[in-house]
Amino acid sequence: MVAERYGLKEMKNKMKTHSGAKKRFKLTKSGRVKYSRVNRRHRLTQKDTKRKRINRVASYLEKGDENLVKSLLPNK
Repeated sequence: MVAERYGLKEMKNKMKTHSGAKKRFKLTKSGRVKYSRVNRRHRLTQKDTKRKRINRVASYLEKGDENLVKSLLPNK
């Protein structure tokens, strides 16, 4: 086995970071999960100005959803 070849007792699987989650979420220093709001990519002329203005500001996930996203980002 590979582990025996390098003198290791056992090889453990690495925790993989979810590639979709790492593009969409960032963890803050305080442990909150920050994300960018949706509906800001195309067809902006027909969307209301207030809606576009509110979507400019980044937001934070609710406490219930934070645990799910943090499990997808184990190394962050």
